[in-house]
Amino acid sequence: MFRKKWRAELPMHVMIWPGLILVLIFCYTPMVGLVIGFQDFLPTKGLFGSPWVGFKHFSYVYSLPQTFSVIRNTVFIAVMKLIAGLVAPIVTALLLNEIRRRWFKRTIQTIIYMPHFLSWVLLSGILIDVLSPNTGILNQALGSFGINPIYFLGNDRWFPYMLVITNEWKEFGFGTIVYLAALTGINPALYEAAVIDGASRLQQTRYITLPGMTPIIVLMLTLSLGNVLNAGFDQVFNLYSPTVYSTGDILDTYVYRLALINAQFSVATAVGIFKSVISFCMISISYLIAYRVANYRIF
Repeated sequence: MFRKKWRAELPMHVMIWPGLILVLIFCYTPMVGLVIGFQDFLPTKGLFGSPWVGFKHFSYVYSLPQTFSVIRNTVFIAVMKLIAGLVAPIVTALLLNEIRRRWFKRTIQTIIYMPHFLSWVLLSGILIDVLSPNTGILNQALGSFGINPIYFLGNDRWFPYMLVITNEWKEFGFGTIVYLAALTGINPALYEAAVIDGASRLQQTRYITLPGMTPIIVLMLTLSLGNVLNAGFDQVFNLYSPTVYSTGDILDTYVYRLALINAQFSVATAVGIFKSVISFCMISISYLIAYRVANYRIF
């Protein structure tokens, strides 16, 4: 019986192998380099020839004044993205669910979903032009109302919010698909009974639609907690500049500058280890909450 079952499942296991091999090569093999964080790493001596210094670099990182500013920026931007990433797709899914013309509904879905496939390298060029204080379309529109040009990407007060807005514009169409799928699982008989009882569309949304979406909302929220320290390297790296480091610099860009620009490999690795440990704890907690609240399990 066991041998028969194994033969039936063997093709599926074979299909998984390429993915597992890639994960091992690109995700687990580089973890050997974590030892750099505990060494005075010298490229000429390599991983096993550089002198060990223990937690020296961790202490140095915590003594830097900009470290806590970077952590604060990372958490603030990530939490703002998390909130926007829940609200915008839910509202959009509810609005699309009210559209009765299928062709129009599918057209809107396609339009809002398309930016998800564009890279931040391409989008950053477009956004820099659109948000330019001199020639940008947005500032030209504001100028027609007598509003002075705003340095959206060059002002440290505006920059974090522009990161959240542009990221949500790019990704909310993808999130909408998840909630539209959740809406299809709600029993239509509940709406029919509500109509007979005289419930309005708003009341149906409040007492039927939203409660029916609650499990998937809770699940998406708890799973997002694991990425609370991932504020989006690609986006920030392509949009930020030294003038907005005070509010726009995040852990990933901080590590990039320490390692590849300042050649402080050991210090950068120490910061990366700190982020990885906190992220691992957050992911573990989020999966525990998802299991307790939404009965979601990965094993």
